[in-house]
This record gives sequence, structure tokens and C-alpha cells, in this order.
Amino acid sequence: MKSLLLVENLAIEFKNRFAKFRVPDNISFTVFEGECVGLVGESGSGKSVTALAIMGLLPKNARITTGRIVFDGIDITSTEDHPRGRKMSMVFQNPLNSLNPNMKIGQQLCEVLVENFKMSKEEARKKVVETMTKLGIFEAEEMLERYPFEYSGGMRQRAMIAMAMLCEPKLLIADEPTTALDVTIQAQIMQLFRQLKSSSKTSILFISHDLSLVAQIADKVIVMYAGKICEISPTRKLFTDPLHPYTQGLISSIPDLKKRESKLHSIEGSVPSPLNPPSGCRFHPRCDKRLEICVQQDPPEIWTEERFVKCWLYEKAGV
Repeated sequence: MKSLLLVENLAIEFKNRFAKFRVPDNISFTVFEGECVGLVGESGSGKSVTALAIMGLLPKNARITTGRIVFDGIDITSTEDHPRGRKMSMVFQNPLNSLNPNMKIGQQLCEVLVENFKMSKEEARKKVVETMTKLGIFEAEEMLERYPFEYSGGMRQRAMIAMAMLCEPKLLIADEPTTALDVTIQAQIMQLFRQLKSSSKTSILFISHDLSLVAQIADKVIVMYAGKICEISPTRKLFTDPLHPYTQGLISSIPDLKKRESKLHSIEGSVPSPLNPPSGCRFHPRCDKRLEICVQQDPPEIWTEERFVKCWLYEKAGV
């Protein structure tokens, strides 16, 4: 498969009046054409910041200090002509905050095509109606005349997905797209993403803290912790044979309906502050398999053809 997105040794520094910190911190991964990659981790691990860096939407107090992002053969960290909107799109976490409350949905969606492809308003409206209908928004013509507050949470998210897919992007980034939805609507949105994956050639970077959602759609999973990538693996292998102790802890904490357990497994402690990360392996304060060297030195990066793990336990064993 051909590489569509390459993130290489990416580090992003945040600066305020009192301190500087880096999240993410020297991460590398690849998204191939037509592939769906899941990016998982607890809040604060650097998932959303990575997505914003790819989209060229970092806040003013953040900057890329090392590394590069190569999209479709072009280093987009050093070009002013960013492909955002035309070749890559993003579905944000909270659609109500992402949509303009003062503009009708039709105006906002048509604007994407008018600005990027110089379509007439009539052509743009026709394509918007077709796209919204495909995404399960009934009576699309009428719905275009409504404001975001007149849509339900699930309908707003469908409108955001429609906006992202209008330009038929090569890469779609979905940043926790089901967070604010109830389980029934969540299932419908996940079904929508599965349909997009099977019916288009668009690559998807699906960001979530919920491994069970990622398992439904991803071909490959990247696990992040405290700004670092600790494991990359094909989805099936990640769930049947997790390598990193953090990944093992995440998977064992997923409730199993077939087992009657009085107490769910949990990972003790909490994610360290990026202002003062622990020495050595960042997971060692919470790891029940830590070695003495884990406290002192950053773990080695161990690669095979399909898998990556950053852990001292596999330094000589191989994976």
C-alpha cells in the first residue's frame, strides 16, 4: 500500500508565561491509502493536538519544534499551501461548537464547495443535498434551511460529516466524533463511518479514548500515553495479544459480558502532568511490571514488520 500520511519524529511545544512543555513528544506513524487507523489514549495523551497539527490548526501558543508531517508526498509543515479542506477534512468532537450558530446549515455546507471549487450556489446546493441524503439526513432540502440549534446532536454530527466529505478528501480525521451522543445515536454514527470506509477510498484517522469503538472500524491501532506512542499494532493482534503493559491494562478494563466479575479492572494512578513528566518510561509509576531501568531510561523503540512497542520488557525478547 502507498503511504498517504507520514508523521515523523513530531514534537509540539506549548508555551505560556510560566512554563514550556511538549505534547506530543517525538512520535512517528503512517496512514496508508484506504486505511482506517485508530488513535487511542487517555485525555491529555496528545491525540487531538496531533490531529490539529496535521490539519495546520495549532493554537498560537504551540509550535512544531522537531519532525515533519508529509501528506501525499508533500511536507505540509513547510508549505503555505495547506491541503486542508480540499484534500483533508476533520470532524470535530463537539459539532455544536464547530458550527456557526448564526448561519443556516445550508449556507455553511455550500460555502465549502463555493470556496474550494468555485462552484455556483445552485451547483453547491445540489451536491450538498445529495451528500446529506446519502448520510441519512431525510428531507435534506428542508433541513438546509434550519440553524444548528434546530438539529439534534446526532443530526449535527451527520451535518459535520457531510461537510467533511463534500470535497471527497483523501484523509478524514474524526476526533472523538461520538463523545456527546447517547449509545443509540453513537451506534448510528459508527455505522455511518463503516459505510464511508467501505464505499470510498478515503483514509480515516479515528481518534477516541474508547477502544471498543476503535475495534469496530480500525485496521490498525496507535496507543498513546502522556505524549508518547507506546504501541502500534493491527487491530486484531492488539486485542488478542497486547504487548505494552498500558495497552494490556486498557483492554483488561473493558467489561466482558460473558464473565461475571464483582470488580472491574482499572489502572491505578493517573496520567502525569506534561509540565513534569516522570523520568524513564512515562508509564512506570502506574506499571506493575516495571523494571529498575524503566525508572531511569526512556524505553527503546522496537519494530517488526507489523508491530511497534516502546518498552524495556521487549528489548531482547523481540515481538
